[in-house]
This record gives sequence, C-alpha cells and structure tokens, in this order.
Amino acid sequence: MKLFITTLLASVCAISTAGANELRDKALDYFVPLPSTVPSVQDNPITPEKIELGKALFFDPRLSASGVFSCHSCHNLSTGGDDNRETSIGHGWQIGPRNSPTVLNSVLNEAQFWDGRAEDLKAQAKGPIQASVEMANTPEVVIETLLSMPQYREWFADSFPDEATPVNFDNMARALEAFQATLLTPAPFDAFLNGNIAALTEQQQQGLDLFIDRGCAACHSGVNVGGHGYYPFGLIERPGAEILPPDDKGRFAVTETVDDEYVFRASPLRNISVTAPYFHSGRVWDLEVAVQIMAQSQLGQVLPDEEAAAIVAFLDSLTGEVPEVPVPALPPETATTPRPTAEIVR
Repeated sequence: MKLFITTLLASVCAISTAGANELRDKALDYFVPLPSTVPSVQDNPITPEKIELGKALFFDPRLSASGVFSCHSCHNLSTGGDDNRETSIGHGWQIGPRNSPTVLNSVLNEAQFWDGRAEDLKAQAKGPIQASVEMANTPEVVIETLLSMPQYREWFADSFPDEATPVNFDNMARALEAFQATLLTPAPFDAFLNGNIAALTEQQQQGLDLFIDRGCAACHSGVNVGGHGYYPFGLIERPGAEILPPDDKGRFAVTETVDDEYVFRASPLRNISVTAPYFHSGRVWDLEVAVQIMAQSQLGQVLPDEEAAAIVAFLDSLTGEVPEVPVPALPPETATTPRPTAEIVR
C-alpha cells in the first residue's frame, strides 16, 4: 500500500511537472527573462563613475528650482519606484496631470512616459526638470548649480574624461540614465522562465496561463511584460471619465494624429503589485479591479473574480528584488550656488 501511494504521488508530480514545463515553453513565446547584467544603452557607455554620478543626481533636490524635489521624490525606490499617488506633487505644490510610472526596469521600455514622448531615459531625464508643474528649473540654472560645487565638477570630469566641458545638461541626463539602467529587479517569474518551475505557485501558474489565453499578453509581453507598443484605452469599450479623463488624449499630444486620441503606451507590469494606483489617471487602487477593467475595455471580456484573482497572483510573481541603493552624501552648496525659489512661472 505504501509503495502504491508513493508511486501514485510520483506520477502526479510528474504530470504536474510536465504541465509546468509546457506552460514555461508557452510563456517563452511571449516573455523574456531580465538580463543578468546592466543592459547597454545607445550613445552612452555605462561606467561605474557615471553610475555613481547619476545616483547623486537622482537624489539631489537642488536640480529643482525650489530645492525641494528630486527624481527620487516621484520615483521612490523604497515604494516600488513611484510615489504611490494618483498624480504627483511638484513645484509650488502643484498637482501633475498623470500618474508617475515606476523607474524600476524602465531602461527596458521601448519609450518613456505614458505617451512615449521620450525615446529613452536620457530624453526622459530632461523633461521633469524643466516642467513647470514638476521641478520647474532651466538647463542654465541646473548647470550653474552643478558648477558651483567642486565635488560635482570632479565627478563629471571622472565620468566624461574625454570632454573639455563635461558639466553640461546632456551629460547630466546621460549620468541619470546610467544609474537608472542599474535598477533591475529580478523576480520569481524570471526564475520560472529560466527553468525553475517551482518558482511559481500553482495559482500563479494558473494566472500566467489565463494571462496568455485571455489575450493580456498580446500587449503586455517581452522582457518588461509591457512597456512597448501603443494602444487605445478602450479598444472594445471605453471606460468612463472617472478612469479615463476626457481632457487627456494621450499620444495625440505627441503626434497630433486623430487616430492617437486616447492611445497610450502599454504599461510595463513588473512590480505592478507594489505600484498602486493604476492607469495614467491613477484612479484605481485595487489591482484585481484594474485587471477586470482591462479585460472588459481592451478584450471585451467579463472576467470572473476567480480568474482575476489568479491573474493577480501571477502579477505578484513580477514583484522583484530591488537593488540596494544607499542614499548618497551629496556635495555641499557654496556661496555661488543659486538660491531656491518657490515662484511659479506661467
């Protein structure tokens, strides 16, 4: 009897293992595990010096006109790489128009921002610093600020040794990109894709299978489980104004093409479980609700609670290990450092 039970359990495990391996093979048609090393970026060789400089800049609030807001303010590495607000607070306590996306794994996105208006993290880094509703600064004041601190001048020279004037706005953006390229978060899903089928629970595997079969993977695929491609929000059924604000027409603001009204870049889903609220409007705080909204608006399907819960369980497997990033000691300002201002310029 004992031998029979042992043989039966072994048979069940073999069937389960075979099914999991089939699911992994199926998943590899849609997804790619995270790279094990820092990915290269175009026109910006990544060096240790550049990474350290970028880290200091990422945490430095003096890149903002008020001296209050840094990149880390809206992309908090301890809260999923975002600020866990519907939309972010910026210069003069103004409220921004869109939800802040996570900075984690963002180097793997096809383009940056919800509307894809920045082609890479270098271009993205320049935007919030100059946006009046965010950091409200100018390139000229930023460079004046950096040049006023001897330590920054030294760090820029070490990071860009072949340049006669290394402290410039473009190099600031390159350093920020280099640092952000290190913010990769390997997750249980990567272990599963790499062959460890036990890395996902039975419910997570069920959710992965549903995620593929229901059509979610048509838009949310690749290494970042999204982050590429542009799609109408409401492909089948447009959500109401409480979720899709009618005055934010998405990519239309970039292309001015009628077909791009209410079109947005597919959100990358890594760490989605810890980056509530959801959508560009930040109006939905419950991930299961967000999954059901997407199923209905994009796929025309009413997703049962049990299936939504399984998909959420799969999405939990995308929560990765955040690299340890000690808060840097920043260079002290000097008598020539521009003074902060709270003035709001319209």
